[in-house]
Amino acid sequence: MNNFADAKSSTNSSEAWLRASSYWKPTHITTSAWLGHAPFAFWLVDAVRPRSIVELGTHFGFSYFVFCEAAHRLNLETRAYALDTWQGDDQAGIYGEEVFDSVAAINNSEYSSFSTLLRGLFDDSLPSIADGSVDLLHIDGRHGYEDITHDFEAWLPKMSSRGVVIFHDIAERQDGFGVWKFWEEVEDQYPSFAFEHSHGLGVLGVGKILPPTVEAFFAAAAESPEQVRAAYESLGLEIERLAELHHSAQNAEALAMNVAASDEALRQAQAELREARARFESAEADTVGLRQQLLELQTSTSWTLTRPFRAISARLKP
Repeated sequence: MNNFADAKSSTNSSEAWLRASSYWKPTHITTSAWLGHAPFAFWLVDAVRPRSIVELGTHFGFSYFVFCEAAHRLNLETRAYALDTWQGDDQAGIYGEEVFDSVAAINNSEYSSFSTLLRGLFDDSLPSIADGSVDLLHIDGRHGYEDITHDFEAWLPKMSSRGVVIFHDIAERQDGFGVWKFWEEVEDQYPSFAFEHSHGLGVLGVGKILPPTVEAFFAAAAESPEQVRAAYESLGLEIERLAELHHSAQNAEALAMNVAASDEALRQAQAELREARARFESAEADTVGLRQQLLELQTSTSWTLTRPFRAISARLKP
């Protein structure tokens, strides 16, 4: 039983921030610092029913495919856009083409009817997205203060009157991270709520006419912030545990494949060794045969009779 079950049953306000979608489990689990926010992301798509979703910074695609899965399961007429260079940077690390290939493979097989991958810098795609058209924006690119400020200001005109923006890493204060500072500046300018688990997630209602479900969420979360945080932190932990099991299963499968490959390599090596031994024994037998023939020649009568002539011939050689 989840540790917030009693709280859920004792207050009607929980209906404003918990739905059946909050308990969904993501289909595509990858390495991600965003795992703990999947339950709220499912709820948010359910609550906003966005006509357009844009994500700035997709990497392995975990959060993006949670949005896409929610839209698909809810049968929404949503357009989704993932923006990334898929090359990495000094914060996320530099990675190879295999990352984009894995994201593209999932997108092509399951969500291509409504999802588009826009590869390049975020600003490069600004002309591709109409002003006032985005209902849900997720900003998770570079995390410096100047970076997050630029991304928010550049994409704010794209937000609709129903628009909600979410920011990852608002609780991360290590060197090079300034999202926390940006969040402190904007959280009082709009309806907002901050989750603290999984590096933090800020929710900002930038639209002038927010969906009633979102308005209710902000009101209920303001009344019971710790209950809301505890609920989604607990649900997020379930996803993180699921991810651990998923990765353990992957590691076990990889180990089994390695063992099988090692067994095959051992069998191949043993076969090659047997073949080499057979060739050696054959060559050794040939050598013994030649030695026997030479010995027989040396002890033959003709060899004995011609010995003086071979000795004179050897002395006469220059």
